[in-house]
Amino acid sequence: MDDDLESFSPERLAEAATIALDHAIVPSRDHVAAARQLAEILGVPWAEAGIGPFSPVYVSDGLTLDFDEAEGDFPVLHFCFRVDEVRFAAILDALRRQGIPFRSMPHGPADMRVNTSMGGRIVYWSAPDGHAWEALTRSYARQPAG
Repeated sequence: MDDDLESFSPERLAEAATIALDHAIVPSRDHVAAARQLAEILGVPWAEAGIGPFSPVYVSDGLTLDFDEAEGDFPVLHFCFRVDEVRFAAILDALRRQGIPFRSMPHGPADMRVNTSMGGRIVYWSAPDGHAWEALTRSYARQPAG
């Protein structure tokens, strides 16, 4: 196939369809328990089994986190969920109800506080497998245009 390289210029691609993360694999010691816990915290659907050996958490219409049983060492991952105030309050409530320690900073002790220094609300917690989870109401990674 002879593609016109100009049609793939950065300017043209910027006008094209967006790129969206569809799914990611999350290694865990007990993939069913880890998927269940995250789904309960986020208040989203999940399944004990999905396609392949995974236990999927349906984070949104466009994103699935596939928990996979892992043996041996695996990297600690970090996932951040941008949510509205209502969902943030529900996540905080779920953390408290489940007795899951949380913190206001990415690292450090569980101070059971919410970070408000970035113009929104941010909370971090760790899964039993060591993964770091974050929920925030305003992205500090991307500032609104304008």
